[in-house]
Amino acid sequence: MEMGLGSGAVVVGEVLRERTTTTLPEPDTGPGKIYVEPTSRCNLICRFCSRTAWDEPLGEMDERTFAAVVEGLRALDRSVTVFFGGIGEPLAHPRLPEMVAQAKGEGARVELVTNGTLLDGKLGRALIAAGLDCLWVSLDAATPGRYGDLRLGAALPDVLENVRRFREARPAGRLRPEIGVAFVAMRRNVADLPAILDLARRLGATRFHVSHLLAHTTEMVEETLYPQMPFSDPARFGGSCPFIQAGAVAVGWDGSFSPCLPLVHSSVSFLHGAERTTRRYVVGDVRERGLLELWEDSGHRAFRERVRAFRFAPCASCGSCFLASTNEDDCFGAPFPTCGGCLWAQGLIACP
Repeated sequence: MEMGLGSGAVVVGEVLRERTTTTLPEPDTGPGKIYVEPTSRCNLICRFCSRTAWDEPLGEMDERTFAAVVEGLRALDRSVTVFFGGIGEPLAHPRLPEMVAQAKGEGARVELVTNGTLLDGKLGRALIAAGLDCLWVSLDAATPGRYGDLRLGAALPDVLENVRRFREARPAGRLRPEIGVAFVAMRRNVADLPAILDLARRLGATRFHVSHLLAHTTEMVEETLYPQMPFSDPARFGGSCPFIQAGAVAVGWDGSFSPCLPLVHSSVSFLHGAERTTRRYVVGDVRERGLLELWEDSGHRAFRERVRAFRFAPCASCGSCFLASTNEDDCFGAPFPTCGGCLWAQGLIACP
């Protein structure tokens, strides 16, 4: 669905729209979108972040690892989008403008998502000079009180001022980098959506993205806007992965190459109100094998084919048995990782 926002087009549920119009590239063409996680560290402690329910080590991508990503881009025979994002805050990486410039130097479209708190004037100008194509800002509340409640340690007026300064630092007459606003809808903030749209308009945003909340704690289960029970609509059986449909892959801060963003890290979420553990799935390491080689890996190719056909048990639609508590296997006998309980594939959770 598209809505007007000032003079720009706003895309709501952008990933959901993409997955209905984008087909998976053939294996010899390589990936079309690469999520790169510069760091798993963050300067905030947001209530709804998966980092509140995990114990993985924190780290940031070193020069050798990103050099391998750049070398991989050079070997591809198609243009790609490099999207800097993941569990951490990309702007917390000290070399991010340089990384943006290197990806642009290989002909990639480059986007990133940020909470906006670290976007001072100097960093904003550096990102613009590096050739950034789109800056996504996470705004999940329209008032300072509610914003501070969701994103502990953040101040909404400061974030809005940072984005305003970034917009004004763009070259005169240019709308690049674009500004996008990403909103995670939950019970405590969904009434703010009209006000968020107005904020986005005033910030000069031309893109907008809405996702449901993926609950990682029992407290957050109560905040979800979708039923924590089996879906009764038969049309809900099956699924369609927005990452596979877009030909996307993800590279973690440690160089791990995964088929999608949700599989970069192990995490805990809730399905039908019950705890579900998702174990990370790594095809290989970009420092040891190139992007194209990892894309063409036989196991990765077989996984993409399974996901495209969605040959998984309908964990998101049935009454949920003990097999739905992990992504290890399912009652259809699908090998690890299984995706029947993935809420991205059900169209509930989405990433820019």
